Amino acid sequence: MSQHELALDTGQGNGAVSEGRRSRSRLGLVVTGVVGGSLVALYAVAAPFVAPALRRVCLPFVPATTAQVENVLRVLRPRTGTLVDIGSGDGRIVIAAAKCGFQASGLELNPWLVWYSRYRAWREGVHRSTSFHISDLWKASFAQYSNVVIFGVPQMMDQLEVKLANELPSSAKVVACRFPFPTWVPESSEGEGIDTVWVYDAKTFHSDLHRNRAKHC
Repeated sequence: MSQHELALDTGQGNGAVSEGRRSRSRLGLVVTGVVGGSLVALYAVAAPFVAPALRRVCLPFVPATTAQVENVLRVLRPRTGTLVDIGSGDGRIVIAAAKCGFQASGLELNPWLVWYSRYRAWREGVHRSTSFHISDLWKASFAQYSNVVIFGVPQMMDQLEVKLANELPSSAKVVACRFPFPTWVPESSEGEGIDTVWVYDAKTFHSDLHRNRAKHC
């Protein structure tokens, strides 16, 4: 083989190697982009679910059972007016209450659940009598509500007692699901086991609050 032919063959070989490297580089960029995009999408979906768990008091999303919804509606049957579900999740309590004539609202930290609740309310034909808000319950005011529903956890119930007692009107009723309030005395209850709901009269816990304040004066 002449020197000229050898040079041509070497040049073609180097060109093939360079092209192979460029192909692998492009493939690496594509794979990196796909993996990076997937991680960003996963974080966008997961972050709203994880973030509430990082807060001082965690209120996880556990859908209400059919029996729990029925028990809430049963104890509120004589009632009317405004209603708020604290930690409204997928909106099933709010939607069911709206179908029974309440002007119902839901407070929920998870924006995905809020958007889904709004869609469900629209699909069920009660979007005009419902509203869902991305809201931290500790920053919200409950002064305008005559009925409150809460699916809480034990770690938050004592703090929530104080907040509701200070903000709710004396005509209000509070329905606690799964866990009762630690010091309030319920006027009635409905259901059994995890489906039990407890009903509290604001006039009663207002009186208790005033007595406790008088003791410390």
